[in-house]
Amino acid sequence: MINDIVKDAQERMEKSLESLKGQMNKVRTGRAHPSLLDTIYVDYYGSATPIKQVGNITTEDSRTLAITVFDSSMLKAVEKAIMSSDLGLNPQSTGTVIRIPLPSLTEERRKDLIKVVRNEAELGRVAIRNIRRDANNDFKSLLKDKEISEDDDRRAHDEIQKITDACIKLVDEALVVKEKELMEI
Repeated sequence: MINDIVKDAQERMEKSLESLKGQMNKVRTGRAHPSLLDTIYVDYYGSATPIKQVGNITTEDSRTLAITVFDSSMLKAVEKAIMSSDLGLNPQSTGTVIRIPLPSLTEERRKDLIKVVRNEAELGRVAIRNIRRDANNDFKSLLKDKEISEDDDRRAHDEIQKITDACIKLVDEALVVKEKELMEI
């Protein structure tokens, strides 16, 4: 019973970490990376399709993305989807390839993005602590119902705390890496 609660809490914490990493990847660092376009969808024969499924996304250099669209009739739709996204990118079409130059970030914009990343990290920490609280409440209810001993309860609390500390350490490490990446010129 205790092991099930611990395993569930650990899985939920890992999912929170994955979600945090996904949110941090959305923050653009001025360096071209195909994952920048993961949130853009194109109307492909009546259904919203991720841009990576209608074309091949590559990085030409550190500041340029290139999209080779599989179906040339989709060229304008892909270009329009990129322009209407909230990323502030201006694609340039050259025949079958769409090039997306990424503007360099100003110092002020970098600081704003660092604030955003720190906020995401704090939300990740809060989510992990909430999972710990839920698990500890489960242990308390088991103790109250006399299904586990006080020693088992104490050990379970310690185990959940170790898992929580490890996950929060991973959040902090991801934050440091992203901040360093944002401050690179």
